Amino acid sequence: MATRGSRSEKVKRIFQQFDNNRDGGLNRDEMAALVVAVNPRVKFSDEQLNAILDEVFRTYGEFIDGEKGLTYDGLLRTYDDGAGDVDRDFDALGLELYPDENKGASIVSEASSSSIADERVTESQRKQRTTAWAGSPHHEIVFDDTWKLVDELEILLKRLQAKQAKTGKFKSDNFDAYSDAGWSRELGPSAELSEKRVYWEETGPDYGIFVKELGALRSRADGARSREEAFDGQMAIGRVLYEHQLFKEALISFKRSCELQPMDVRPHFRAGNCLYVLGKYKEAKEEFLLALEAAEAGGNQWGYLLPQIYVNLGIALEGEGMVLSACEYYREAAILCPTHFRALKLLGSALFGVGEYRAAAKALEEAIFMKPDYADAHCDLGSALHALGEDERAIEVFQKAIDLKPGHVDALYNLGGLYMDLGRFQRASEMYTRVLAVWPNHWRAQLNKAVSLLGAGETEEAKKALKEALKMTNRVELHDAIYHLKQLQKKKVKSNGGGNGEGAFVIVEPSKFKTVGEKTTLRQDLGSAIQIRAFQRITRLSRCNVDLLKKEMNEIDVPVTYSGGGGPQKSIRKPNLEGILRRLLSFLKPETFQGAVKAINERILSVLDETGSGRVDLGMFYAVLAPICNGPPNKRKRIAFDALLWRPVNEGSSQIRKVDAVQYIKWLRAIYVPSHGISEILEVHGETDSSMVSFSEFLTMFDDPDWGFGIMSTLLKLENGDRNRHGRRVCAVCRYPVIGSRFREVKSHFSLCNQCYSEGKVPPSFKQDEYKFKEYGSEAEAMKDKCMYFTLQSHKSP
Repeated sequence: MATRGSRSEKVKRIFQQFDNNRDGGLNRDEMAALVVAVNPRVKFSDEQLNAILDEVFRTYGEFIDGEKGLTYDGLLRTYDDGAGDVDRDFDALGLELYPDENKGASIVSEASSSSIADERVTESQRKQRTTAWAGSPHHEIVFDDTWKLVDELEILLKRLQAKQAKTGKFKSDNFDAYSDAGWSRELGPSAELSEKRVYWEETGPDYGIFVKELGALRSRADGARSREEAFDGQMAIGRVLYEHQLFKEALISFKRSCELQPMDVRPHFRAGNCLYVLGKYKEAKEEFLLALEAAEAGGNQWGYLLPQIYVNLGIALEGEGMVLSACEYYREAAILCPTHFRALKLLGSALFGVGEYRAAAKALEEAIFMKPDYADAHCDLGSALHALGEDERAIEVFQKAIDLKPGHVDALYNLGGLYMDLGRFQRASEMYTRVLAVWPNHWRAQLNKAVSLLGAGETEEAKKALKEALKMTNRVELHDAIYHLKQLQKKKVKSNGGGNGEGAFVIVEPSKFKTVGEKTTLRQDLGSAIQIRAFQRITRLSRCNVDLLKKEMNEIDVPVTYSGGGGPQKSIRKPNLEGILRRLLSFLKPETFQGAVKAINERILSVLDETGSGRVDLGMFYAVLAPICNGPPNKRKRIAFDALLWRPVNEGSSQIRKVDAVQYIKWLRAIYVPSHGISEILEVHGETDSSMVSFSEFLTMFDDPDWGFGIMSTLLKLENGDRNRHGRRVCAVCRYPVIGSRFREVKSHFSLCNQCYSEGKVPPSFKQDEYKFKEYGSEAEAMKDKCMYFTLQSHKSP
């Protein structure tokens, strides 16, 4: 069997370096010395070292040879499972390969009819050029003729690269500044793509010639003497193309390999990798699922690959926006391989993405414990700590990520956001400037830099930064920000201590806010409705037709389960619930859907899953969603009622139990109107009542302004009018254009926007014992009111 590369030899050299007694095993002392030596920048405590050694000796018990300790095969398996990076450790130890260990088996040169036969290279030249993957003990090339295909393909690639470089069409970009996706690109953890992304010109004549010659090589591979040799050839061609980042061409070879050996894990896995890089996340997921199926069917043969498959399957799901589902696979990978630091990092990042910050921080801390120089894990841990309110520690962690990778865009950007939240605007501006130095067209960084400069009182510099942002994008928020800046300059308003550019204000207690007219919304109700409306916007549920909930209830088959109390439920696990949400919100892009799931998990699922079991009552979930979906208000209420009827305890009846209706109202208020507190919710009467409730009685309970969900009428007003603009009128407090309703104080004649009115903010120059506001949904209403006023005045005049 022919083998190339040096990976297994490097592991052997590391093993020999620490096998001091030459007994063929690494005992605890020898393993401890290895761990310390390959992490020279980390000072391990005895407790930490013992924890690591316990984990290694427990996980790889089958490779422990009595008192001798971990065998060479066991050390090799730890590297295969992602417990360390062979190349990094080898370099950290300053080792060198023995000269005779880097020689591959001889290949008999044969005459070839290929047009590139005269360009064949010597054995030593081939050895230097051949990619490292070929030497891996799990991925070696089996047949000598396959090496000939690899050599000829390397020559073709070298020729194409030279031609494209001459015409300036071959590009290579360093993307070291960005967060690594963390996925297992190959079946061996150390076989990673280059940090330089290569861009090939795929439309020119040179590329066409290359594809034609590549087709000839594929045909030769298919014409091999056996199916196994054809598979070997196609896989090798695919691997070489993948290493050179020709992913479309590599995919063709891997797909052909799948046809030749359908139950082999490797071609499915690598086809999935290609599809992921090409942005085809759904197809990538399908290939990874096929790889998983093949691995599970193959028993112990492919067991060592399962963690890698789980990791990549999770990342493909994240590409589709399915973060809760991805968490499940990252957990599986971490369970199978507790030292898989990438799986733990990805799990932590995904948990952060769904708003489970404490669990995220724990997973990320474990990943950093195993790999202290993991910059991306430090970056995401900083974000999790900030979300938990541990800001000073978050700053330290972000800074650590930047120390490890000085141009880390995500760490710099997120640290800038943290400084903004803390009111340290000058430091925030510095962070955004560093982001722009690495990524000059990062419009969000440019916009945030402008806002931070504005907060720091550097108005002229903020104006310049906004203009630069406007050159990068034409988004409406930039135009609003520029208009806001002009208003601040015109009024020369001093900031209210926070220095964020907001005008000075005083906050008035609710009792001093009076309303004029029945149509004017109460301040407290508006505040709650604004929060619900913001939730609708984040989740895009206001664009989800409420009829889709009914369709899901009719089509989905959910088995009945029994809770701890014994009551039947149609409960569902959160990852499965995410699949339902994906159908309801199918119009969303993956990244937007991720944000929607995070908001729903934080606000709804965290309340419905009281026990933390990871399961949710699906009928109650539909009922809670219905009031904020798109559709006529009566239909929303009807489908909420139908969702409660759909639950097993009420199924087949035209009425629901009163206890279920009361429980539903309780959840509704706890989720959407939490400011009213839980204590008053628990005072709702009827929780032990065994009577039934009809739809009309349900409506009475639902619409009750004190104990029900009467806030829905205010929410509907916001839905219908929160895009209305009032000409050039601006809020007297925040100086932003008034959008939605305008609240005009009838005595002093200043106007407030929805947000400032709901928060009780008024300009300090208008101090009054009480304030009376009238609400206008549009300028047409205001003009009509003004005309009526003048008409009444003229009638009063003699």
